[in-house]
Amino acid sequence: MPYLAFVALSLIWGVSFLFIKLSVGDMGPTALVLVRSASGAVTLVVLMAVMRKPIFGPRWKSWVLPFAIMAVINALFPWAAIAWGEERITSGLASILNATATLWTAILVFWILPAERPTALNYLGVIVGIAGVGILVLPDIITHGLSGSVLGILAVLAAALSYALAALFQRTRLRGMTVYEQSTGQIIATALLAIPIAAPSLPNFHFGLVSFLLVVALGVFGTGAAYLLFYYVMNSLGAVRATAVTLAVPMTAVFWGVVLLHEKLTVSIVAGMLVILSGIVLTNVRRRAPRAQAAAAQDSAAA
Repeated sequence: MPYLAFVALSLIWGVSFLFIKLSVGDMGPTALVLVRSASGAVTLVVLMAVMRKPIFGPRWKSWVLPFAIMAVINALFPWAAIAWGEERITSGLASILNATATLWTAILVFWILPAERPTALNYLGVIVGIAGVGILVLPDIITHGLSGSVLGILAVLAAALSYALAALFQRTRLRGMTVYEQSTGQIIATALLAIPIAAPSLPNFHFGLVSFLLVVALGVFGTGAAYLLFYYVMNSLGAVRATAVTLAVPMTAVFWGVVLLHEKLTVSIVAGMLVILSGIVLTNVRRRAPRAQAAAAQDSAAA
């Protein structure tokens, strides 16, 4: 099940960069974040009500600060940075830069979460995956160059680093919560914090029906549903393996391009996909427990 959730998440986020690119021109980065987070929050609250699950647990007061921190480093800052960056660079380039989140996580987890420290094979998988993403978008870069400013590139790289920090913060500070509590709490905090941030830009807000509906869809699926999947994958597979979904995002973006826009599959695209898949497989190879440890675990389970 975690791997099915992984695939579903990559498909959802694969179309997100396209939606952002098509809508940020009308709304601007901060208003986009507000509409996205608000629609995502409404989605999760309604879902929790339908499922008759409490939005917050009995210890919700102690979670306010962690939720606020996650709102900033896993939503407000990276969403605005990516949207701002996509005003200056192509969505394809933004997706490859976002894929470095796995690399940042693999580097940081070495010190922050020794228990989830990747093996040498996992690190090789990260490098192979990023190489595959490079193969995937190389033709576009050759054709159009690194269009946009260096600041746009740096903004998306900063967003990827922020995602990596958020993944590790979640693993160390949000333990003991269900995926519903983690997702709903963070998105509500994001929507509330987005109001004062987006307020100065609202007088210049240009309402375009198509772009508005795209951002609402981004909030409902790319935020509401996707966060449930992401936290489930995170809790099941760990931080590095969960953020490996960013390696698959450019590949699924190509998939949506073929399905929705009838774009052609080229040799470089197929090659890039195969390399990315190889990298994801290597990233998800788990460390084998020592025989003595495994035997002790079996004895404990039998008892």
